[in-house]
Amino acid sequence: MNKLLTAVFALAVACVTATASAQEIKGDAVAGSKKVAMCVGCHGITGYRTSFPEVYQVPKIAGQGAQYIVSALNQYKKGDRKFPSMRAIAASLSDQDIADVAAYYSTLGVVAGATLPDKPSIEPSPKVAAILAKANCIACHGANFAKPIDPTYPQLAGQHASYLYVALKEYKEGNNNPHFGRANAIMAGIAKQFSDADLKAVAEYVGSLDGDIKTVSESRFIK
Repeated sequence: MNKLLTAVFALAVACVTATASAQEIKGDAVAGSKKVAMCVGCHGITGYRTSFPEVYQVPKIAGQGAQYIVSALNQYKKGDRKFPSMRAIAASLSDQDIADVAAYYSTLGVVAGATLPDKPSIEPSPKVAAILAKANCIACHGANFAKPIDPTYPQLAGQHASYLYVALKEYKEGNNNPHFGRANAIMAGIAKQFSDADLKAVAEYVGSLDGDIKTVSESRFIK
């Protein structure tokens, strides 16, 4: 437990530092709209699936928090997230590019004045409720899984269940695989407590909830 608390503290300090760094560079959504050519081929197609390391839907990122997008792209850039194509794309972006792309996607498809209820309208099954309580997910991601307590944490409600499941397995894997995994001490400590079946059940529940994130299809991909 002491090791986990130490890891949590270290990650919290890192998050504060990353947040401060992100705030030094102001993103421009208009500029970002001109820098997403490498993004739209996956994130601009509704229902688009990737096949590595298994078949799953690529994440919805329109409406996601800008600072989370910045954090995620920097993690790919550093190799803390190991998805090969995302790492290559992130490595090609400057800090300003990342801030601009994040600003663009954080505002894309956002409906002014739209609000979500404080708690999900769908109750979890007893099994999922027990897992969520043990993991204490709402402490970071909010009671409705759409209002994270820190802007570098993601909104989860309504995200594709198949993506959430793979992401949880990546946190569970940690740094043990050169091509698959995510380096995050807090999420690794949480995910390792559960079976893959448990993680899938949580992903399916959270993915079924109402959320603000979405896929906004590029007009060139709409038939």
